[in-house]
Amino acid sequence: MAPVPPGIRLLVSFDRDQWYRALTFILTFLLYTSFHLSRKPISIVKSELHKNCSSVSELATNPSSSSSQQPSLQSLHADMDCSWKPFDKSNYKQLLGAMDYSFLCAYAVGMYLSGIIGERLPIRLYLTVGMLTSGLFTCLFGLGYIYNIHNLGFYIFVQVANGLVQTTGWPSVVTCIGNWFGKGRRGLIMGLWNSHTSVGNILGSLIAGYWVSSNWGLSFIVPGLIIAAMGVVCFLFLIEHPNDLKSVYAQNASPGKSQVPAKSWNGVNGHTEVYLQYKDNKPQSYDTELLLPRDTVRVPVQPVVVVKNESEPSAISFMGALRIPGVIEFSLCLLFAKLVSYTFLFWLPLYITKAAHLDAKKAGDLSTLFDVGGIVGGILAGVISDKLGKRATTCAVMLLLAAPTLYGFSMISEFGLGPTIGMLLVCGGLVNGPYALITTAVSADLGTHKSLKGNARALSTVTAIIDGTGSVGAALGPLLAGVLSAGGWDQVFYMLMTADFCALLLLLRLVTKELASTKSRPISAVELKEH
Repeated sequence: MAPVPPGIRLLVSFDRDQWYRALTFILTFLLYTSFHLSRKPISIVKSELHKNCSSVSELATNPSSSSSQQPSLQSLHADMDCSWKPFDKSNYKQLLGAMDYSFLCAYAVGMYLSGIIGERLPIRLYLTVGMLTSGLFTCLFGLGYIYNIHNLGFYIFVQVANGLVQTTGWPSVVTCIGNWFGKGRRGLIMGLWNSHTSVGNILGSLIAGYWVSSNWGLSFIVPGLIIAAMGVVCFLFLIEHPNDLKSVYAQNASPGKSQVPAKSWNGVNGHTEVYLQYKDNKPQSYDTELLLPRDTVRVPVQPVVVVKNESEPSAISFMGALRIPGVIEFSLCLLFAKLVSYTFLFWLPLYITKAAHLDAKKAGDLSTLFDVGGIVGGILAGVISDKLGKRATTCAVMLLLAAPTLYGFSMISEFGLGPTIGMLLVCGGLVNGPYALITTAVSADLGTHKSLKGNARALSTVTAIIDGTGSVGAALGPLLAGVLSAGGWDQVFYMLMTADFCALLLLLRLVTKELASTKSRPISAVELKEH
């Protein structure tokens, strides 16, 4: 008999639950990648909505033209068409900032409601509807180019609507990943998983940059179609909670024997709980049944429904979530951290275009290095915080290093391409590291805090409160950047450094508490005992 190939041996070494866990990890990663992929085009297209018309006008008025009347006509055409109305005026930075603000403000307001709604609806359906509608509104923005729409109100409406429906994404995917993965090594796992943010930004930049100069409408339509397609994939394959599979396992527990339809009751968010009645009249849950040998006499005879109303947790209130220790501090810290991150997200390509004098496509490609650094920074923050067991301290150190690095980036970016690339990578890691850690591992830790006594239904609400508060900063950052950049980009960088220091100050109480702890132990050892 031929030996089994090593690849097959590796595949069969994983049990069924591990495969489903891997499926959930990969699927939620791809789902939220598509969310960020659809948000990125606006930052790439900004430099196309308002161009530097002087160079175009100079070409149009070239005296080598054969007719004296033709140059004036070309000049008029260049002045009218080199920018996209209504962004052809001198206040274009304020108008572009208003578009960012409309999306992010709607996102911030909607996020507080999204977590509460998400706990009361099946997350798979809730997320599917959100992704389909987000795809619709993203495509609508691109249709503005195809149908030659120059009404600012149209673009503002699309941004507001898209901001509201995109709030379905984050609480849903964090809840799913928190349901499937325990607290051991949560920082590392979620650091790897949270790289979807940067991967989505990179893909969004590349896709939008491909069409930005020829047909910027496709820069929105293609990402819109991608997120809508991923919504269909979500509907077909997303498993919200391990308990959702128990009824399927129970039906297949005794192959070859007469199957009795398994009965179930709907628990949290439609999760299915199945209890099996054994011959010795001792009811066991399916988790217990998995531990029993297959040849034991205690085989399942008939699935029996055991409804325990007193054990079904109720959804946590908004004020109840705020009372969880650390929620307020990390929420306010994220407000300033996300202000910095989203300012880069929406304005970095335009800044590179103006400072380095590159075209829109090259600036968009170069801006992806910031997200590459963000991937590394998020993973490092997770690994270090797992090792030290100090989430707040890890965030504080990275914030402390980020502020002077931002100042260095504002200076070095004028001196050449090489230093700019290096500073983009470093800034991306230090800026996105704390942002990634707070929105993933910290949110999951607080959402399953021991004070909740096992009530997992708080996870979606806590995640929404933290990210919703952060989204207020995400809305303010691009708006302030649009206003301050009129007086020079230096003012924008001073604003970003101030925000970093404010985020650091808000964590000082938690940092002091962590450093004063008598026991310095890895978080995994403690959290696994509580899990």
